[in-house]
Amino acid sequence: MLRSAGEPLAPQQGGGLVERLRRDAPLAAGDLGVASFSYLLTLALRFDGSVPTRYWSSFWRFLPVALAIHLLVHQLCGLYDPMWRYASVHEARRIVLAGTVGGAGVVFASLAVGWAVGGLRALPLSVTTFGAVLTLLGSGAIRFQSRLFATTQRPGDREQRRVLIVGAGSAGSMILKDLLRSPSLGLHPVGLVDDDRRKLGRRLHGVAVRGPRSAIPRLVEELDANVVLLAIPSATSELVREVAAACEGAHVTLKVLPDVHETVGGKVSARDIRDLRIEDLLGRKQVETDLEAVAGMLRGRRVLVTGAGGSIGSEIARQVASIGPAALVLLDHDETHLHDVLMSLDELRATRATDGVVDLVAAGTRVETVLADIRDRERVFGVFMRCRPEIVFHAAAHKHVPVLEVHPEEALATNVIGTANLADAAVGSGTERFVLISTDKAINPASVMGASKWMAEQVVRSLQNGHSVLCAVRFGNVLGSRGSVIPTFFRQIAAGGPVTVTDPNMTRYFMSVQEAVQLVLQAAALSTGGEVFTLDMGEPVRILDLAERLIRLSGRIPRHDVPIQIVGARPGEKTVEDIVAPDEEPLPSGHPAIVVSRPPVPDRAAVHRALAELEHLVPVAPPSELADRMKAMAAGPMRPTAAGDRDANLRQPV
Repeated sequence: MLRSAGEPLAPQQGGGLVERLRRDAPLAAGDLGVASFSYLLTLALRFDGSVPTRYWSSFWRFLPVALAIHLLVHQLCGLYDPMWRYASVHEARRIVLAGTVGGAGVVFASLAVGWAVGGLRALPLSVTTFGAVLTLLGSGAIRFQSRLFATTQRPGDREQRRVLIVGAGSAGSMILKDLLRSPSLGLHPVGLVDDDRRKLGRRLHGVAVRGPRSAIPRLVEELDANVVLLAIPSATSELVREVAAACEGAHVTLKVLPDVHETVGGKVSARDIRDLRIEDLLGRKQVETDLEAVAGMLRGRRVLVTGAGGSIGSEIARQVASIGPAALVLLDHDETHLHDVLMSLDELRATRATDGVVDLVAAGTRVETVLADIRDRERVFGVFMRCRPEIVFHAAAHKHVPVLEVHPEEALATNVIGTANLADAAVGSGTERFVLISTDKAINPASVMGASKWMAEQVVRSLQNGHSVLCAVRFGNVLGSRGSVIPTFFRQIAAGGPVTVTDPNMTRYFMSVQEAVQLVLQAAALSTGGEVFTLDMGEPVRILDLAERLIRLSGRIPRHDVPIQIVGARPGEKTVEDIVAPDEEPLPSGHPAIVVSRPPVPDRAAVHRALAELEHLVPVAPPSELADRMKAMAAGPMRPTAAGDRDANLRQPV
């Protein structure tokens, strides 16, 4: 840690030396005072206050030598350069190094004097040794005094909120240290909670670990805490719900840290503290991913993501970008959404660079945007022939059930015909792997949206051949996505209600977008072609219970502060979503959170004939007839018929 050869000892400007001496003089004077007092004190203690005359005289002759050694070593170790108010472990190591080297120099100098005068040391070895130790401690104290006493500062213009921290691990340590260092935040830690019995009664940065999680209500009362902070970024939704229930019973506010996937480099600080969200209660499930298999599939490859501006597509783009593909092509028909996802990649890149972490968008990855509509077959083929993607994630789709019940032609055009355009182009251009993002609504579909996604699955799987691997991945609702029930509930709560629930028994499966995409990438790596993967979405959530949770999260009482109104199911909605279709036998996939099935392979000619029939109905039949026909087709498998060969050329890849 000594000053490098290329680092100047003093500024080169004319007035720099005078300014440096004026700046460093108080600290140097403090070092001289500390060293003088340290050696004088150890000398007096060595002889119980009765110092022999010969040692007194040699002490005063040797003291300037000791002081000069310490000042020189402090200068060489850079102890006069840092802004000590912001010092860290790096600077503390410098102090230890300077004290050790300086003390060794003083001991050697004392021994050298003894050798020079025939064996009489300038000072006893105990004096030079312990004097050097005290000098080290004193030099550190005067430099870290602002940090040592910062925790006692209390700004008078801001009320301090007493915080009980749950989690005495690495994240808890970082947050606690940050809060103690920044009293202006108005958050004063009063205790820690941790289930590790080995930590009970121990102290972390001076704050005691008071008990396990079960003691939260008692500790809130004993410590007069009014905020509980869950400092466990890896906490599952079950753990979050448990702590939230304890806080609700204790009538205190719960704050949390972001999920581990949202943190940068695993580091957290007080600025990351936020309010509890519904995603924390429902969507924090730890997903184990075979990163090596996923990286082997994506690294150095050309990847295309459709619907890249949507909730799922943008998260796929972010996670794929972090792995390091050769090229990442982002396709969307909405220029605003396309711009937003591109900006999010740039922002994450800047955040990672600022925090000293590896760039999110891996070095060498070329990111390209394509503004195009997947319903435009000629445009889609042009994009594929130009970009030659090796991996395709197809997330573009219309998804709102009530809207598509009224506009089935749009569901057909985007979800079915658009998928056919993409799948044909993928096979025709030699794409190695094509992944369709599907939905649990495609299982026994009762809606136009579900029927259209079921038909999209048939289109994709009917094209499976020996050259391209095509599969579909199904999952439920994504927390926080545009148009989902959760933002709708929050808007209704903010307006004072009523919160509208379609059916008191209606349930849905929910996943966080990060969790869903992790599993989509894993399923893509597992696919050998023709499969339908279904993600483990946990337990179904009753929508009425969800509405009540959101009202409580907003600090209000369900049915008292905010009314709840049952309005009846909307067209196309099922009370309970199915997980597996009757003709699908779920099998283990090799991953605990993914189930795979291999339904009967759809007949390609039958699929083409069905698409032709539906396209013919669009201009001549009312929307209701088209909707009924789509649902009827989705009620049974597409089997080959005698006329199959005759229509097989309706939609051949170009």
